Amino acid sequence: MAETDCGKFTDEELAFLRHVRFGTLPPRSKPADLVETVETEQPWLPTRPHFDPGTQGPPLRT
Repeated sequence: MAETDCGKFTDEELAFLRHVRFGTLPPRSKPADLVETVETEQPWLPTRPHFDPGTQGPPLRT
C-alpha cells in the first residue's frame, strides 16, 4: 500500500481553516497595555474561624 499526502494540509490550507473556524483574531496586546496584578489576600489564612460550639452553647437538658 503506497503512502499518499491526501490526509495532510499545507500551511496555507491550515491558515484558511483556522480563519474559517475562528474568524479574524483581535490585535495582540501591547506590553504597555498590560496590568501587573498584586495578590492582596493571604490564601493560607482562613477568612473566618471554623465553627466550634465548645461550651458557648446553652446547657443540654438531661
